[in-house]
Amino acid sequence: MRYIISVLISLPLLTSLSANATTIYKWVDKNGVTHYSQQQPQQGEAEKLYSEDIEQAPIGFESPKVPEEVTQQDELTVAAETITRQDQAQAKAICDSAKHQLNLLQTSARLRKKDPETGEIEMMTDEQKQAEIANQQKRIKLFCQ
Repeated sequence: MRYIISVLISLPLLTSLSANATTIYKWVDKNGVTHYSQQQPQQGEAEKLYSEDIEQAPIGFESPKVPEEVTQQDELTVAAETITRQDQAQAKAICDSAKHQLNLLQTSARLRKKDPETGEIEMMTDEQKQAEIANQQKRIKLFCQ
């Protein structure tokens, strides 16, 4: 009796699973465009796919891949290339200035700078100092060849 009851209960479950399966037709038209449809095309051959056999890829988890050769240059890089091409003397002056600034940043413990908004002299924080060191190193890389 239990066996009959369990079969009667599981029978609708089994039929509902197979009822959810969908037949999908895949074909390529004369222009080379691939089509997918639940209706078989009227002309030509179509490959039969079943929805339960198709593994769905996760949506929204992979970021788009940008080719490495498609990189944008920042304003400083573009300016450095222009200056270096047009005026070697100015490029050398910027290079010398960047080397001098980097030397000061790396050898001085307490540095002050002028706040561009208020015009007041204030002490540089460690974060500001490290950012300025990175900026001067970039200028050296761009202008000192």
